[in-house]
Amino acid sequence: MTATGTDTPTRHDQHGRYPRAETADDFRHNLAAVRARIDAACRRTGRDAAGVRLLPVSKTIDEARIRQAYAAGCRFLGENKVQEAHHKWEAMQDLHDLHWSVIGHLQTNKAKLVARFASEFQALDSLRLAETLDRRLQLEGRQLDVFVQVNTSQEDSKYGLAPAEVPAFVRELPQFSALRVRGLMTLALFSEDTARVRACFVRLRELRERVRQDAPDGIGLDELSMGMSGDFEIAIEEGATVVRVGQAIFGARAVPDSHYWPASGS
Repeated sequence: MTATGTDTPTRHDQHGRYPRAETADDFRHNLAAVRARIDAACRRTGRDAAGVRLLPVSKTIDEARIRQAYAAGCRFLGENKVQEAHHKWEAMQDLHDLHWSVIGHLQTNKAKLVARFASEFQALDSLRLAETLDRRLQLEGRQLDVFVQVNTSQEDSKYGLAPAEVPAFVRELPQFSALRVRGLMTLALFSEDTARVRACFVRLRELRERVRQDAPDGIGLDELSMGMSGDFEIAIEEGATVVRVGQAIFGARAVPDSHYWPASGS
């Protein structure tokens, strides 16, 4: 059950209102607040909140604060830039159960870093990258959970495959045995127009249902990674199983989300 047509607003106007978390108690408070929002969104659509994974996004956050987030219970963190993530992984290898998800665009010449340390990669959008990642992972003797990134807002400034390209792309993925395909990922339009934001999430969910019908054996499409601090409740209403939340957990960054998010032109 989804909630298309409801009036759940985006929260993109809340930059600067999220207090900066410094201590483990701060993080516990913020995590509890986000989980309460997740629970409420699930109740609105009759979903079990256990079916939604919260991925805290620690981009631009320093090691000391990440360690406080770890003390508050964070064990899986998302990072946009692979070199930043790799540096943090190297610095915190004493935290043996801390895992890293690379959620931003990846150039093929940096695939070796992801193959070395990441537990998850959410921005797979080309066969060349799939081939490079697979080769590097084979050398490392590792496997990697991956999501196929889809450009549901159809903006030229966004990475990801066009929805029409996804079925053929997915059919090629079984040849890369080190890649464990888990689902699809998208960035919605950065807008306060709830209907346009929701449409991006609906598009990904409906695409997943179509691709599932003839997906190759071994290709998992159970997961939908969609929704960030400003719109994850809408994403959950439309079927998100992973939400990527940064500022609502760590606090406002020095510049607003629109600085990191490709311009929508809206």
